[in-house]
Amino acid sequence: MKNQQSIAAKRRDLRLPALAVLFVAAVLVLPSFAHAAALEQFKTFVATTQSARGEFTQQLVKIDSGTVKASNKSTGTFIFSRPGKFIWTYQKPYEQLLQADGEKLYIYDKDLNQVTVKKLGDALGSSPAAILFGSNNLEQNFTLKEGAPKDGMEWLEATPKAKDTTFERIGIGMKDGVPAAMELRDSFGQISLLTFGRFEKNPAMPASQFKFTVPKGADVFQ
Repeated sequence: MKNQQSIAAKRRDLRLPALAVLFVAAVLVLPSFAHAAALEQFKTFVATTQSARGEFTQQLVKIDSGTVKASNKSTGTFIFSRPGKFIWTYQKPYEQLLQADGEKLYIYDKDLNQVTVKKLGDALGSSPAAILFGSNNLEQNFTLKEGAPKDGMEWLEATPKAKDTTFERIGIGMKDGVPAAMELRDSFGQISLLTFGRFEKNPAMPASQFKFTVPKGADVFQ
């Protein structure tokens, strides 16, 4: 047991916070948005995207003496169907699954064969996941405003209204009508960067696709 706990602790150090990984975006390129403000692009994306799938890259970013340094890189795939249904799969460097069926969130660590179960409402709240996987009422939990353009993208900032959230500020980089990058700044000063690719907007997704089945022999923690 102690060995397993030690392994789990090391894994947590190598991965970004679980709720941060739930941040994902996917939509077809819409050229008409090329010069629109970030907030306008993002609200249109949310209003017109019921489901999506694609790939993600995730890493910690640190600025040292003006030089940007990235570490703890992870890659994987995602699918989602609003509201509250998604599957976020880590493929490298470790296999991990985060899956929600609209009511509960399941976090499965394949190597440890452990499943952690949470109520989806408690897990989302004012987290980044609520923006893309929740309802369309973004401004109920977030204050949205335009940010400064950078790296060829128009940026907007989403600040959680709740005081007990892990994240202080969330940056969303929009390009050609799609969220191309996201910066998650937590209360410890860390910056988590996510980028997206190979996305498909509104593919057919039956609700049964999101039903989680506990792997054989896995330990389950509520």
